[in-house]
Amino acid sequence: MCYETSLTKKLAAIEKHTGAVMRYPEVYEPWYHLSGFSHPTMFCIPIDEPAVILPMEWGLVAPWGEDVLKFRKKYNTLNAKAETLLTSKMYSEPVRERRCLILADGFFKPHYEKLSGPSQPYYCYLEERKLFSFAGIYNTNDHDFWTCSIITKEADDFFAVIHNKKKRMPLVLDPDFEGEWLNPDLKDKGIEEVLANSFMREPFIVHPVTRDLYKRGIDTNTPEILEKVGGNTNLFEE
Repeated sequence: MCYETSLTKKLAAIEKHTGAVMRYPEVYEPWYHLSGFSHPTMFCIPIDEPAVILPMEWGLVAPWGEDVLKFRKKYNTLNAKAETLLTSKMYSEPVRERRCLILADGFFKPHYEKLSGPSQPYYCYLEERKLFSFAGIYNTNDHDFWTCSIITKEADDFFAVIHNKKKRMPLVLDPDFEGEWLNPDLKDKGIEEVLANSFMREPFIVHPVTRDLYKRGIDTNTPEILEKVGGNTNLFEE
């Protein structure tokens, strides 16, 4: 699963990195910690307009979800499991027709020292906190209203140590596969191959951050939220 992300870059840096232009630059602002449960705006490059960055509300809404609030009370669509995408009533059409790149420069995963106890959040990012893309899918439910989901898959050995309870990870696309994910001619076999083989080749860096992430009423959209705190920094030596 992946329910919390960061995107701290300035707009000019994002456009330079992606080669795409933000369609509504006035709505963009960087964030240090964003929780999907508030259904915030993500910034995404869609399959049908790969030169454009669009704002998409996090939490895909199905065509039958005309009452968005009612739909979201029933369904959690922040993430879509790679293993069932092509057979899912909710996600099979979007994954075939409406794939996207969801831009970020970090995400947060919970680690449990004791599986029955509280979790310690870890911040996950690339060297120099470089931009990357989650594999995503989206729907358009109304004019200029897009909703999206981040695709997740079974954790690899590295992320299974961090997210040691459910052992899931978001599908962060290696740059070599970003264009393929947006290829409109991609068929089911090609989709399966990308889902299986496209995870970021560059190693991730992780460190523990404050548990204030989980507290209500606290502003977590600050640079301090990304700072390393006391915690187990030797997960891979256990």
